[in-house]
Amino acid sequence: MLTTEILLIIGLVVLITHALEAVTGFGCTVLAFPFVIMLTDNLELSKILLSVLAWLLAVYFAVSKYKEIHWKQFGIIVVLAGAGMPVGVLLFKNTDPFLLTGVLGVFIVLTAAFQLYRCFVPTEERRMPRFLFLPAGGIVHGAFAAGGPLIVLYASRKIPGKGQFRATMCLLWASLNTFLIVQYLTDGKLNRETGMDIVFLLPFLMGGIVVGEIIHKKVSEILFRKIIFISLFIIGIIMTFKN
Repeated sequence: MLTTEILLIIGLVVLITHALEAVTGFGCTVLAFPFVIMLTDNLELSKILLSVLAWLLAVYFAVSKYKEIHWKQFGIIVVLAGAGMPVGVLLFKNTDPFLLTGVLGVFIVLTAAFQLYRCFVPTEERRMPRFLFLPAGGIVHGAFAAGGPLIVLYASRKIPGKGQFRATMCLLWASLNTFLIVQYLTDGKLNRETGMDIVFLLPFLMGGIVVGEIIHKKVSEILFRKIIFISLFIIGIIMTFKN
């Protein structure tokens, strides 16, 4: 089990990043990952802690906001992203994770910057094969439990309304992270000590949900889209330079 001092600092990170996910429906794992790795000095433990906490948050919103879920898009996303996850699990075991996240980070920064430009300076919509983001996002999620940025790039154009977007994304994370958690249990990595760390962090998770829910209700649809792409831009920078 981690020391109380380390857990308190991780708890603060969880409160802030999970409040953001409670607003937007994504982002908590990627934003928290570099800070938690630095504090624990353990990549695998950080991945497990954040996967379980993100799963709990996602289950809460998927259940409490189930009427807002866009079921058609959820089906498309979960099939294509789910197909990529086994590949990601293998990549995590056999590929330099810092190289993979660095390349992905650059792509996300450039794409988010373009989408932000379109938010502030409206331009003609160009057709592009956004569905390709889904298997790629599944691969990254299988590797790091953090495939959200690529999947969000697809969903942000396909799911109208901030409520539908958040509910659908949370159902997706709940589904994908269930796969990861079962894997952790099967491998014996989610043990009693890790479970105690997660229990310690639960009040911070609940605080993030409360804060994020309050902010979500006050944000307009236009501002919501800007927050999404600003978050993606920041996530991309973190992923690019954290190694």
